[in-house]
Amino acid sequence: MGKYRMRAPEGEAGSSMPAIIIGCFVAFGGILYGYDTGTIGGILAMPYWLQLFSTEPPHILPDGTQQYYITSSQSSLIVSILSAGTFFGALGAAPLGDMLGRRLGLIVGSLVFMFGVIIQTAATAIPMFVAGRFFAGLGVGFISALVPMYQSETAPKWIRGSIVGLYQFAITIGLFLASIVDNGTKGRNDTGSYRIPVAIQFAWALILIVGMLILPETPRFNIKMGRHDKALKSLSRLRRLPQDHPALHDELSEIQANHDYESSLGKARYIDCFRGNLGKRLATGCLLQGLQQLTGVNFIFYYGTSFFTNSGISNAFIISVITNVVNVISTIPGLYFVERWGRRPLLFWGAVGMFVCQYIVAITGTVQPGSLVANKVLIAFVCVYIFFFASTWGPIAWIVTGEIFPLKARAKCLSMTTATNWLLNWAIAYATPFMVNEGPGNANLGSKVFFIWGTFCLLCAFFVYALIYETKGFTLEEVDEMYAKVPHAWKSKGFVPSVRFRDVQDLAHEGGGGAVGGRSQSLAEMESAYTRRKSQVQAGDLPHADGRSSGSNEKEKDYHVALEKYE
Repeated sequence: MGKYRMRAPEGEAGSSMPAIIIGCFVAFGGILYGYDTGTIGGILAMPYWLQLFSTEPPHILPDGTQQYYITSSQSSLIVSILSAGTFFGALGAAPLGDMLGRRLGLIVGSLVFMFGVIIQTAATAIPMFVAGRFFAGLGVGFISALVPMYQSETAPKWIRGSIVGLYQFAITIGLFLASIVDNGTKGRNDTGSYRIPVAIQFAWALILIVGMLILPETPRFNIKMGRHDKALKSLSRLRRLPQDHPALHDELSEIQANHDYESSLGKARYIDCFRGNLGKRLATGCLLQGLQQLTGVNFIFYYGTSFFTNSGISNAFIISVITNVVNVISTIPGLYFVERWGRRPLLFWGAVGMFVCQYIVAITGTVQPGSLVANKVLIAFVCVYIFFFASTWGPIAWIVTGEIFPLKARAKCLSMTTATNWLLNWAIAYATPFMVNEGPGNANLGSKVFFIWGTFCLLCAFFVYALIYETKGFTLEEVDEMYAKVPHAWKSKGFVPSVRFRDVQDLAHEGGGGAVGGRSQSLAEMESAYTRRKSQVQAGDLPHADGRSSGSNEKEKDYHVALEKYE
């Protein structure tokens, strides 16, 4: 276990505080995601909203009162259409982020989100409300892919995991705020009951837009676009160092050299993302994001209020507020331990803990359905389950996917992993009412649905062991090296970086633009060539242009100077 630092490592030049503050602010995009996700569960249970939007004759209760409702298909459509929008938004984040940049891409995503919020606020019938949720989802999709990308490309390596994890923390805060606002307006007998919770989202998007107009573009995106001067200025601002500082040029040259090496292997087309080593990384990222959804967490936050009510629990709104409080608080230890214990242990034991909780809830609810004991167990172990999720799989799924892709393909791969998250989010949101509700055409699983989520949690543990590499403490460029050298995830813990791309940058172009025998050099070949050259330097056997060897010529001195600089 590594030692967690709240301060930069000793000898670290400049200050990391600007990058940390910027990363924290950009995480604000998670509030849009969390709030929009969380508010719908309460709105669907509001009496006035049901009366206004219902298209079915009301149920007549024994006391003569009318109970309005929407059908399972309507509920599925309203909840899941957001995820459909986010799926397409996440896929669109790749061309948006590569053409406009990470910063402007976030601004565009926020504007699309605001358009969706306006439509939802004005709606008085299901079709218009659904259209608004789709556009809001489209904006959230852009944001959910670009925020972790922006954070990963700006954060210092020693605290990158915690900074990217703040995105999930912001999501939990958004969910919590949504439950508070829903609880405060649920009793209103006018359109304010749902319009107030929906319209508040406009403020979240506006804050993000104003901030992104001030913040810099990421240095890695500027390098990708060939804007070295802007990359230097951006990195100078992030590290609080003058633009002529050696440490600044050292870091930027490594980013540049890594990008040059990747580019020497060819451009990253979408089809290339599914091939070879990159295909393995993409599969890891997509499975990680998909399994995060299949743990069942959004079942609680989408349908928790309705599920608790149907289970016979009074004050279901209050229970939802409690689960959201647990979600927020439990994320904090995850942000600490992700840089102390690493990604693999937290994901593995988090999956095991969720599996145990889910099966306890499922078994108790099946044996004693609707009983007081079963309800107490349901509430208690749902809260424990949320603790395990919020401190492990919640933030770390975003952290890992933000770290494992090379710069030239990062936008494309991250958009596809995020789209996978939203695709499963949509599937769960759409299918859940049919799975748990009573009535014709429904499975009426009730608490038995936790058997399904629990089984997926068990699969999560096997997945982590087999495919999750330990990326704690490495730069994004060192993560590239690890994937090139370490064949199995369970061997990644002992990996020690040995290649600095700027050391071998010139060798990448030897033999005709980085080719050996008509093919591109692999990283191993480049390292081997550099090691041979290094040995020649140390032995004083560098060749002259005429073929002679000497340890005293000017060329040898140049190599020695370069070697000392790199070492």
